[in-house]
Amino acid sequence: MSRKSLPELFLYVHKRQEYREDAVLAALDELARRGEEPAEAAAIRTELLPIVAQQHEEKRQAAARTTAEPAVPTPYAPADAEGPALYSPGTIVLFSMLFSFFVGGILFVINMFRLKESGKAVRLILFLVAVLAGQYFGLRWLTGMYGPEMQLFSTVGVNFVAVLVYLLYFWPRYVGARPYVSRQWLPALLICLVVIYGLVKLAAPYMVDMAK
Repeated sequence: MSRKSLPELFLYVHKRQEYREDAVLAALDELARRGEEPAEAAAIRTELLPIVAQQHEEKRQAAARTTAEPAVPTPYAPADAEGPALYSPGTIVLFSMLFSFFVGGILFVINMFRLKESGKAVRLILFLVAVLAGQYFGLRWLTGMYGPEMQLFSTVGVNFVAVLVYLLYFWPRYVGARPYVSRQWLPALLICLVVIYGLVKLAAPYMVDMAK
């Protein structure tokens, strides 16, 4: 817990139903060490300490039974203790700046569906649609005022702002401090390249006609 930021530690307290009881207590201890202990800390400890004590006793009894009983070989099954496979913030930033904030946002939406958070996924999609609309009308206004050279500047600016919103607003609130496994980004990159190649091939005849 010593490496967690204050917002991450307070997330354990405010959304303690989503975390293990011993993790919430560890977060409270770390907040107390930093002099940031919340007012409800005593009540939370009173509520959670008996639960943690019971869990430890159950683990001790289970370990005693395991020691007493002969081990039976079981087929290997990979554990899912590390959490779901999600696209990391770094991957979302990479795809947002390499392609578009919309592509990075789609990866974020996929994360929400992986977490079974359909409501948050819908809100992310609405955000993407709103930014796309704002970018379209803003670009038209900037182009009319300052010329087409503003197109690249505005596109980079919108991507940068969207990335900041992903990192500073959506990720702390929608994913937070929950554990996850960083998902492989190479398949998504290959899919994006294939889609872009297909779009370029489809648009090539129209571009030639426009050039004539």
